[in-house]
Amino acid sequence: MTRKPGLVVAGFAILALIAAAVAPGSAWATAGKRVDCDKVMSELHAGKKAKEIAKDLSISTSSVYRCKRRAAAKAKGETSKTSTKAKPAATASPAAH
Repeated sequence: MTRKPGLVVAGFAILALIAAAVAPGSAWATAGKRVDCDKVMSELHAGKKAKEIAKDLSISTSSVYRCKRRAAAKAKGETSKTSTKAKPAATASPAAH
């Protein structure tokens, strides 16, 4: 019976060590920093994979994909603000009927 509290304390100590080891600090390491999308796109055009680019530039792979998505939207003539909004439906002119 006296070993149960000791096991509980040891269990919590192990959980605390694990929580500290997998802390999300590295996920927020680049928070607030700008990603150079021109550099990302030049690396993509050179044939590098997103994971390689992310490692080389110390950014996340989602940042690489975001740059790629923005470049595609820019090529279509959309801005980043208009690409997220729904486009209004075209209205037919009354003279066409």
